[in-house]
Amino acid sequence: MLNWNTLSDAERLDALARPVMKNSVALKQTVSDILADVEQRGDEAVLDYTRRFDCPTLPALRLTVEQRDALAARVSQDVEKAIDTAFANIKAFHEAQTPQDIRLTTSPGVVCEQRFVALEAVGLYIPGGSAPLPSTALMLGVPAVVADVPRKVLCTPPGKDGLIAPEIAFVAKRCGIDEIYLCGGAQAIAAMALGTDIIAQVDKIFGPGNSFVTEAKQQVSQRADGAAIDMPAGPSEVLVLADEAASAAFVASDLLSQAEHGADSQAILVSNSESLITAVKAEVETQLTQLSRNAIAVAAMDNARYILTTSLDEAVAVSNAYAPEHLIVQTEDARDLLPVLKNAGSVFLGAWSPESAGDYASGTNHVLPTYGYAKNYSSLGLLDFMRRYTVQELSPQGLQSLGPAIMTLAAAEGLDAHEKAVALRMQALKDDQNG
Repeated sequence: MLNWNTLSDAERLDALARPVMKNSVALKQTVSDILADVEQRGDEAVLDYTRRFDCPTLPALRLTVEQRDALAARVSQDVEKAIDTAFANIKAFHEAQTPQDIRLTTSPGVVCEQRFVALEAVGLYIPGGSAPLPSTALMLGVPAVVADVPRKVLCTPPGKDGLIAPEIAFVAKRCGIDEIYLCGGAQAIAAMALGTDIIAQVDKIFGPGNSFVTEAKQQVSQRADGAAIDMPAGPSEVLVLADEAASAAFVASDLLSQAEHGADSQAILVSNSESLITAVKAEVETQLTQLSRNAIAVAAMDNARYILTTSLDEAVAVSNAYAPEHLIVQTEDARDLLPVLKNAGSVFLGAWSPESAGDYASGTNHVLPTYGYAKNYSSLGLLDFMRRYTVQELSPQGLQSLGPAIMTLAAAEGLDAHEKAVALRMQALKDDQNG
């Protein structure tokens, strides 16, 4: 237990430090080499890496629509119903985010517009590993559907059988995703960003992944011939803000639900109640023994922090300084704290709002900024699958009215051609009037 009030500034920084991400020179070079290999050898390189890391006997990169549908048909009725429930809620919440075009007359004869349009092609990366992630497929696929993106590409590593989880196939079918490629890691990011003969280039890449995927996304986003990405990413994290009224069992379960994601996940409890912290620590030990992913959760809890503050106001300040991916508020009148909780990817208010709700089916998106990026990045939303652009249209009278100001500003900047572009038009209007 760390007593926040007695810590020095340096100790406070250390208390809120994240697990170190693997961003070594060796990792950067390995990813750079993979990108160069895919750029040079294309599909052959992607297939080679996939056979090496995922499925030695994989015959082809593409999962056909027939294969997708056959896998989707294997999903149980209970899972199908749960996915449909989540799909409906996520779709409704993202439809509510649909932006409105703007058309405004800023001055007589001068009309300015802002318009929104869907991206043309998006790449959706679904990690492989120890558990299938249909929830991530939903969080990426549904907004793409709502935004009406014409081309949706899904990449995910195949299993040893050369196939993908039926649950992911079901979500892909539900979202109308016909392009599914059996590849993962940096090679999948490279293929989507740079394009190959089989996997045509996309405009933007979405989705979480391991350190190789994260590094690859960063590298391709910095290339002029690459692709944009959704957000920077790091290990997943949760901060629970709780007072003496909170349930220790609930708090412990929230900390552990984050810890089971991966050994580098981080769980933090900040409370003004020493007795609650003591009770939560005991609950964590009890609940840990009941988890099927015990080894992963135990390793992650080595990164856990239990921070005692003198007041809720101080606890809020700690949370804002940490800027968690997930912020769970288990205090009396939790909603009253919402105006002062400035930095968080997603906020879960009250005892009955576990992080699991947002991870799966409440409707909000679970792709969130981590590693402190919640201070300046937002949770994934509909607008991430769209771009905005502006339009302006001036009538002759509008140019005559606004022209002198434009010419004066252009002259002040020494940009003669800008000034002349207006002067020529104004002279032409004057000649017409005199003609």
